[in-house]
Amino acid sequence: MYPSTQQQSTIDLSKGGQATRNKVLRNTYWLLALSMIPTVLGAVAGMSLGIAFTGIMGFVIFLAVAFGFMWAIEKNKDSGLGVALLLGFTFFMGMMLAPLLTHTLNYSNGASLIMTAFGGTAVVFAVMASIATTTKRDFSGMGSWLMAGVVVLLLAVVANIFLQMSVLSIVISVLAIGIFSAFILYDVHRIVNGGETNYVTATLSIYLNVFNIFSSLLRLLGIVGGDD
Repeated sequence: MYPSTQQQSTIDLSKGGQATRNKVLRNTYWLLALSMIPTVLGAVAGMSLGIAFTGIMGFVIFLAVAFGFMWAIEKNKDSGLGVALLLGFTFFMGMMLAPLLTHTLNYSNGASLIMTAFGGTAVVFAVMASIATTTKRDFSGMGSWLMAGVVVLLLAVVANIFLQMSVLSIVISVLAIGIFSAFILYDVHRIVNGGETNYVTATLSIYLNVFNIFSSLLRLLGIVGGDD
C-alpha cells in the first residue's frame, strides 16, 4: 500500500523540518566551538591587564555590559553583525573570567584545577546534549523553574558580595552547576524539537550555560581542592 499524496506531503514536510533542526543544531555547535577562541583571548588579555570588577558596583557594571551585549545580539541575530557581536561578547566574558583564573593559578595546583574544570564542563555538556538529542521526554516545562532558579542564584550572589561566606560560595557554585547543566538539556531540547530556529540565539544561550558551569566548577574546585 502506497502513501497518498497528502501523506507524502506530510512526510516531506517532516523531513524538511528535521533537516532544518539538524542544520540549526550543527551551526550552533560550530559557532559555540568558535566562541571559545575569543573567550581564551579575552581571558589572556584580562590577566595581562589585571582587570577585575569587584564589589557591588563591579557586579552592576558587569551586568549592564553583559545585558547590553545580549540585547544587541538578539536585535541582530539574523545578520552577520549578530555573529560578530556574539564573538565580541565571548571576548568580554573571557576578560571577566580573568580574575578567577588568576586567583586559581596562585594555587600550586592551579593549572590542574583549570584543566579539571574544563574537562568536567566538557563531560557535563556532552552528557546533557546527548540526553536532549536522544530522549523522547519533553523538557519544555523546565523553563520557568530554571529561570526562577537563576533569580534565586543572582540574589544569593549579591548577598555573598556583602557576606563573603565560603559556605555560601560553595552552595552557590553547586546550585549554579546544577541549574545551568539543566539549562543545557532544556536549550538543546528546544533546538531538536524546533522551539529555537536561530543558531545565534541558541549559541548565546548554550554559551552562557557552559561559561557558568566552568566558572562555578573552577570556583568550587579552588575552595575545596586548592593547594597554597
